[in-house]
Amino acid sequence: MARVQRKDTAAFSVLLGRHGAAVHAFVFRLTGDAADAEDFTQETFLRVWSRAGTWKAGRVKFTTWAYRIARNLCIDAWRTRRGSPADAEVDVEELAGDAPADDAGQTRRALETALAALPERQRTALVLCHHQGWSNREAAEMLEVSVDALESLLSRARRSLRKTLAPYREA
Repeated sequence: MARVQRKDTAAFSVLLGRHGAAVHAFVFRLTGDAADAEDFTQETFLRVWSRAGTWKAGRVKFTTWAYRIARNLCIDAWRTRRGSPADAEVDVEELAGDAPADDAGQTRRALETALAALPERQRTALVLCHHQGWSNREAAEMLEVSVDALESLLSRARRSLRKTLAPYREA
């Protein structure tokens, strides 16, 4: 990152190679939209390049900083486009339709819809810890909350997903 701050394009390419796919996966999990994930990942790294001078070595890890940029882009888009992703109604019965209960594709769509309907902070906590493999401490730092608050977010998210997806577990 120190080299990127000096506008070293080769260092930026290395940084993008190391972190681009993980940031893309994170954004995709938050948005559920491939086109948005592409756009927000690209914008994240454009901001990393243009705002490299604001990153302070030793104060915050690069990944925490970059993921915060990506998350903020997602939040801004939700506010601009359609309010909050938590405004979405989840109707698992409607999702299931006439498909067999063991249809993996249908269950996956129900999970993605239920995940998208979680409040943004719960969804982000869940994605960081369960999909990105971040520790609770790292995720709490990125969300700017205590570890206890993060664990509360995770607990509420899991409880909500269990309730929403109960028809699939019963089947």
